[in-house]
Amino acid sequence: MDIETHFSMTLGRVSRRWRARLDERLRHLGLTQARWHTLLRLDKEGPMPQHQLAESLQVERPTLVRLLDGLERQGLVERRPVEDDRRVRCVHLTEKARPLLEEISYISGQLRHELLAEIDHDALMAAIQVLQELDARLEKG
Repeated sequence: MDIETHFSMTLGRVSRRWRARLDERLRHLGLTQARWHTLLRLDKEGPMPQHQLAESLQVERPTLVRLLDGLERQGLVERRPVEDDRRVRCVHLTEKARPLLEEISYISGQLRHELLAEIDHDALMAAIQVLQELDARLEKG
């Protein structure tokens, strides 16, 4: 197997496994991976229109609607009309989501520390540089 194929396959596998491990640790919160990922995105980027959130999460709009329905039933998000355009609904986190987000942050930080502990700092910096370069190339299209 050539190095490019090996790298891309390893990157995909590590990403899936990391996310699955985090999902296992967050399961007791009663959130699916899609739900906690949505909450984290809203926490990071702030309130946003539904169509923008769908793009940010890279999901189809009908999928996002079902996801938001569930989060709304849990009392974790609210969809509010935008004053300038009542057809557009902006998604906001509720105060009930805050303690949950703190726990998600704590658990994900623990996992990150466990996985990255004892990996050489220079090796991590080199990996970050490679990933940032790939990200920039993918961003360009």
